[in-house]
Amino acid sequence: MRRTSAVLAAMLAVAGAVIFATTAPASAAATRIMPLGDSITGSPGCWRALLWNRLQSTGYTDIDFVGTLPPQGCGVTHDGDNEGHGGFLATNVANQNQLPGWLSATRPDIVLMHFGTNDVWSNIAPATILSAFTTLVSQMRASNPNMKILVAKIIPMNPSSCADCAQRAVNFNNAIPAWAAATTTTQSPITVVDQWTGFSTSTDTYDGVHPNAAGDQKMSDKWYPALANALSGTSTPTPTPTPTPTPTVTPPPGGCTATLTNVGQWQGGFQGEVTVKNTGSTAMSSWTAKWSFANGQQITQIWGGTLSASGSAVTVTNASWNGSLAPGASATFGFLASWTGANTAPTPTCA
Repeated sequence: MRRTSAVLAAMLAVAGAVIFATTAPASAAATRIMPLGDSITGSPGCWRALLWNRLQSTGYTDIDFVGTLPPQGCGVTHDGDNEGHGGFLATNVANQNQLPGWLSATRPDIVLMHFGTNDVWSNIAPATILSAFTTLVSQMRASNPNMKILVAKIIPMNPSSCADCAQRAVNFNNAIPAWAAATTTTQSPITVVDQWTGFSTSTDTYDGVHPNAAGDQKMSDKWYPALANALSGTSTPTPTPTPTPTPTVTPPPGGCTATLTNVGQWQGGFQGEVTVKNTGSTAMSSWTAKWSFANGQQITQIWGGTLSASGSAVTVTNASWNGSLAPGASATFGFLASWTGANTAPTPTCA
């Protein structure tokens, strides 16, 4: 009888363990990131390897690069899955309805899109390329209504076989910000990442089009802050261990900074980007950036923030999805504005 009781008790213990194992909550899924584009993204696209490893080293470890294409070298350990199809045109991908299958197979949460180089090379008008972008964005949102989309101003191009390509790339890039501002939504924001500024075809490519090692590093450096910001709303970086302070150490006071960058300027208009950073020791739940224009500039469109303007005074508060900032974290918003005569850069403050 004692032996039977012991066996029964053991069976009940095993059953309890099984029930606990099957009802315990599953851990959150990794954030899935799709690098999308042509050979600059995929063949071998070593900027992806640099970006992956920088994310890992800065605490963004719960991520998964996804795509139907496998890694293509680079000699660096990284998650190399991607959707960089050599020779592809964005217009063809849209017209031939190719993206939905890739999305269905990989289910990304964030898309990094450097696309349009081959379209520009083929002398397709910027408006036509951006119409294709609109189709691709609609397909992304059909796959995931909360898709975060990072769209690059493409790197410069100056192939020996296309004397006009350099200016065509400029014309295409100049059209991207207005398209993005008109297409972005609060639920599915579009962020423009300027891969063009500071990139040289003579020193950063090996053929006037494709990045060399220096170009890969520049591309990775441009993608990183925008992607880290996108991840801040979906993935919390693992904090780097630091020594526990002694009781006599006083934490630094709270605060934040705001830095404005002129991303691109053309006759009568320009695109600005403001990075707000939590420089304090405690988390922020909201932020406000303020500045005054000196030359009568007027903001015409804004994304990633809520605008309140009175004369030359500008106030921007966070959007619903980027107000919470951990210590050291940052958020970015962008805008289009008009200018005439002069365009003196203001110095924003943050609270």
